[in-house]
Amino acid sequence: MPTVADATCAHIDEMDAIEGVLEGLKFHHARAALGVTAFGISIVDMDPNATEYPEHDHSPEGIGGKMFAKRPGQLGQEEVYVALRGSGEVEVEGERYPLDADHVVRVGPGAKRKVHAGDDGLRLLALGGTPGEPYEPADMPRPG
Repeated sequence: MPTVADATCAHIDEMDAIEGVLEGLKFHHARAALGVTAFGISIVDMDPNATEYPEHDHSPEGIGGKMFAKRPGQLGQEEVYVALRGSGEVEVEGERYPLDADHVVRVGPGAKRKVHAGDDGLRLLALGGTPGEPYEPADMPRPG
């Protein structure tokens, strides 16, 4: 009897997305589109030289405490950034790190970060999760 692979494939441009909130940015709901339950995942399309990506951290005491007040599951998360297309930089506490085909960047929960797109724009993959904790998506029912 043949088995069916436990796999999901989605076209990024067909995922539900938020755009128009911040000029030059489009946030694709990749986690939900793929049914990922182990970690957060989003894809952000940024226009060339876009700087509107919000500076933030994931600390309850920092910017994150206000930014994620309605989404407390975001607090305490570390993030990994991967450039899927184009390039840019992520600024972490005043230091800039490259985002391109040759670099990935991890940022801890308490560090302030801001992503800047390069001359060709940036399609950014952002992965997030809370170190040592199970991931609990806000839009999925919790047991009990």
